[in-house]
Amino acid sequence: MDQLAFPVEVAVEPHRLICGDCVAVMAEMEPETVDVAVTSPPYNLGLGYRQYRDRREEDEYLDWMVRVAEGVRRVLKPGGSFFLNISGSSSQPWLPFELIVRLRPVFVLQNHITWIKSIAARDISVGHYKPIGGRRFLHHNHEHIFHLTVSGDVKLDRLAIGVPFKDKSNIARRGHAQDLRCRGNTWFIPYDTVQSRAEKFHHPGTFPVTLPRWCIRLHGQPGAIVLDPFAGTGTTIVAAALERARGIGIELDPSYLAIARERVAGAMTRA
Repeated sequence: MDQLAFPVEVAVEPHRLICGDCVAVMAEMEPETVDVAVTSPPYNLGLGYRQYRDRREEDEYLDWMVRVAEGVRRVLKPGGSFFLNISGSSSQPWLPFELIVRLRPVFVLQNHITWIKSIAARDISVGHYKPIGGRRFLHHNHEHIFHLTVSGDVKLDRLAIGVPFKDKSNIARRGHAQDLRCRGNTWFIPYDTVQSRAEKFHHPGTFPVTLPRWCIRLHGQPGAIVLDPFAGTGTTIVAAALERARGIGIELDPSYLAIARERVAGAMTRA
C-alpha cells in the first residue's frame, strides 16, 4: 500500500479531512477523543481503488484490520460506539465472521445489524442488489454492520431511528410515550438509483448517507465527534455535518479526499 510519510490535513471547519494511512494517523491522535466511529473498509475483493491494493492474502488482510480496530479502540471514548460495515462474497463468505472473531480481544460485539439493500415481499421487489451469475449462489442483497463497544453496555437512543407502530393500540397498551418503537437490527437502506459510476464519484465502495446518519443518531450523543478511518469520498463526514456532529475523515487517496471536501462543504450549507 502506498503511504504518505507526512499526512496532509484539510480543514472544513468544524470538520477535519486527513490524507494519510489510517493506522499511522490514528496513532498520532489524542486517545479517547472520539464518540462514534463509522466506516466501511475495503472488503479484500479486488475492487478497483486508485491508491489501495484490494487483494491480499486473507491472514494479511485480517491482521491489518485488527491493527485498524486497535487504532479505533485507542481513540474511542470508553462509552463510544464503533459501527463497522463489511461484507463477504460468494468466494469469501467467511471473511466478515473471521474478522469479528479476531476482534473479540479488542471490542465487545454489542449489536449485529443487517443492512438490507434490496428486499422482495410477496411479488414486489424494492431496492438494489448485486447480481451474481451462474446457478450456485443467490444475489447479494445485504451486508453486515457490527456495532462494537469497549464494554458492551453502551446506552443507545433507539427511538432516534424508531418506526411508528403498525397497531396503534400498542402505544398505550405497552406504555410508550410516543408512536415509535425500536427499529430492530434489520435496516432497509436502498441506494439511490444511479446511471453511471460518475454518480458514485468513481469510487467502488460507497454506502448511502442514511446509513452513517442512523448510526450517529442511534449512539445518541449530541454534537458527537465522528471518525471514519476509511473516509473515501466523505459520506460519513457528510452525515456528521447533516447531524450537526463534528467529523474526522482519514483517506489514503488525495483525489477521493478532494471530492470529500466538496461534498462536506455542500452538506454544511444544508445542515
